[in-house]
Amino acid sequence: MTHTSIEITAELVQELLHEQHPDLADRPVKLGARGWDNQLWRLGDDLAVRLPWATDSADALLRKEHAWLPALAPHLPLPIPVPQRLSEPSERFPHPWIVTTWVPGSPADRAPATAVESADILAAFLSALHQPAPEGAPAGRNRGGPLAEHAEGFAQQLSEATEHGLIPDPDAVRAVWEDAAGAPEWSGPPLWLHADLHPANLLTADGTFCGVIDFGDLCVGDPAWDLAAAWLLLPDGATERFHSAYRPAPDAATLRRARGWAVMKALVCILIGHAGDQGRPGGKPSWGPPGHASLRRLVASAAH
Repeated sequence: MTHTSIEITAELVQELLHEQHPDLADRPVKLGARGWDNQLWRLGDDLAVRLPWATDSADALLRKEHAWLPALAPHLPLPIPVPQRLSEPSERFPHPWIVTTWVPGSPADRAPATAVESADILAAFLSALHQPAPEGAPAGRNRGGPLAEHAEGFAQQLSEATEHGLIPDPDAVRAVWEDAAGAPEWSGPPLWLHADLHPANLLTADGTFCGVIDFGDLCVGDPAWDLAAAWLLLPDGATERFHSAYRPAPDAATLRRARGWAVMKALVCILIGHAGDQGRPGGKPSWGPPGHASLRRLVASAAH
């Protein structure tokens, strides 16, 4: 992470609003979250300000959201943050930033989905999102492509997690991956993908999903990348219900690839959770439990 040298405060956000959106400047401003790429500041009751702060790619990701999300949002069955205004770099802040709608809810890494009906809600959302994308739609940042291209990364993650004593049976994890990597590649049209459905990017209320946030990695590709999220996000016993509800029904090869992506994502969550437990920068203790639960379910289902 390459944090901006500029300290982002409520006062700075209000100054930027006065400069470019004076009609919004009198609204109360409160920190919402500090993400990998952006900081999110709540603006009144129904809006938010997102400002790049931690990665070199954040500027382009915000511009991408502003360009594509307004057209996608009306077709999705869950609320998403819809960009309302794009703000250009200035002397006060040398990056573009956006004003979006505010999506209420609690991040699923802190308040996991517990209702089995959440499988239906997630399936409906991804069924609506996974549509053929128009010409010119953005390509992924190493996401949504062939699973086999990530073999080295998987091996490194499994090795690191095993060295930390976090994986009870690495051979069983490796077997799930190898089966997935041997599945036929996606041969359909490039479909829209969220491409970053980790537990902090789904919001919950009353035990089920109520919103999806952070579309900075929006891209086109193989739907298996997103379908892997079912293993990370749903409660025990709900994954098959998700697969039954998703449309069109995924074929066996897509489900195998999704399991491979789910193994990789689970390892990432486990490593980030471990880093958080150790107090290391970038670590998030709340990511460990969903990663471990996902890996346990994947290994158990492969044994039957």
